[in-house]
This record gives sequence, C-alpha cells and structure tokens, in this order.
Amino acid sequence: MKDFHGKVAVVTGVASGMGRELALELARQGAKLSLCDYDAAGLENTAEAARALGAEVHTKVVNVGEREQILAYADDVVEHYGVVNLVFNNAGIAHHASVEKTSFKDYDRMMDVDFWGVVNSSKAFLPHLIASGDGHIANTSSIFGLFGVGGQSAYNAAKFAVRGFTEALRIEMLSSGHAVGVSCVHPGGIKTDICNNATVADGQDQAAFADFFNKHLARTSADSAARTILNGVKKNRARILIGPDAVALDLIVRVTGSGYQRLMAFVDGQQARFI
Repeated sequence: MKDFHGKVAVVTGVASGMGRELALELARQGAKLSLCDYDAAGLENTAEAARALGAEVHTKVVNVGEREQILAYADDVVEHYGVVNLVFNNAGIAHHASVEKTSFKDYDRMMDVDFWGVVNSSKAFLPHLIASGDGHIANTSSIFGLFGVGGQSAYNAAKFAVRGFTEALRIEMLSSGHAVGVSCVHPGGIKTDICNNATVADGQDQAAFADFFNKHLARTSADSAARTILNGVKKNRARILIGPDAVALDLIVRVTGSGYQRLMAFVDGQQARFI
C-alpha cells in the first residue's frame, strides 16, 4: 500500500497520543477514518480535528478489551463504509510495579486491553482486510516487547504477546498469499499520556513515576511517531521501531543476548532512587 488516499482506516485509542496523531496524519493523507476509544470526550475531540482537515470520520465509543464491543464495532464500520483497508491497533494502558506487588487483577487488566484488545480487533477486522484486496494491519507492541524491564512484568507480558501474535499473523498472510500486510510497532519513549495515566503499586508515587518517564525517557513526539508508523506501513515493514532509543536498545539486545539483563538491573536500581 503506497497511498492512503481514499482508504478506510480504523484506529483504536485515539483520544490522545499516537492514536490521535495517527488519525490526524491519515486525515492529511486523504484517508476515510473510523475512530474508537473508551474516552468519549477525547474521541470526539480527535474526530473534530480530523474533520477540520477534510476527512470523513465515523466514531464509536469502544473498550477494546470487551470482545463483543469490538465485534459489533467491526460490523458498524463495514456497514458504514462497505470496506476496511487499514487497522491500527494502538489502544493501550500501562502499569508499573514489581511482580511481588502486581496483583492478579492488574495482570488481567493489562492483558485484557494491551493483548486481548489487539487480538479482538485483529480477528474482527481480518476477514474484511482480506476481502478488501489491499489491506494492512499495524499492531502496537513496545520496545518492552523486545526485552524485559524490572517493574514492567505485566506490560512486558502483554507486549511480548502482541509481538508473537503479530509475527505469526504476518507469516500466515505471507504463506496464504492474501494481500494483507502486517506490521508490529515498537515505540520507544514517546511523549504521550500513557505514563501520566499509568497505575502503580500501592504506596508508590505515581506522579514521580510519570515525571521520571517524561523527563528522562520520552524523547520522540507523538506526531513524529505517527509519521514513522505510516511510512513503515507503506513499505510493509515487519517491524517498525520508533525513536533512536528503540533502535539502540534493539541493537543492544541483539548483540548481548541475555547479557542485557544486567544492564536493565542497573537501570532499574537507578530508577528506584527517583520513584
């Protein structure tokens, strides 16, 4: 897919951050949009901004972790547009706590949104992408889907799962000959609200965690990330790394193998001094 003009693009998690910027950049490039988020006000704000850019926009309030809602949403999109060409499974949440302090409910919640949200949407829209004859699906994992990080076991588990699911889906699309591209997106530190809205362990300072991330780790703007994703989709890249930190850390893991874990243990110890 070299051009998004006239293509129908579904984007999840559009109330802010990368999802919002993906919607706006797709609007600039002439796509027809279907946008969803569980945040009704944020969803409508993004939709109005996309309409101001000249895009046709369909919206629905959806919790991607609720399978029946996603299945109904896919039906609504097809009824509205008749076809689906692009799906960007961007919606996600974050949680920071040690394994010892992460509850089973925290793990369930992370997997429901960050992993099952991707599976639900991929399964719901895949038949329509195949039928379009010119489809692409981009699933957002993370650099934490490439290596483990202390305090991020729930997020790591979900994002590693997204990576495995997406890579398997790409292999199936290639082997079957279906004209559906598949990309796994691995953002590094992006300037979004995900850490501002993240949950933490009881007794931990959430504001300090968000402040540490925003000051020391968030180096790439959301609009730059959106452009990188769309360029990667146009080139049908299997893996889309976003930000110099993602590129560097991916290389470190490739070179050191499991040796990177000692480096991450040091970083985890330093971070603990601030949060």
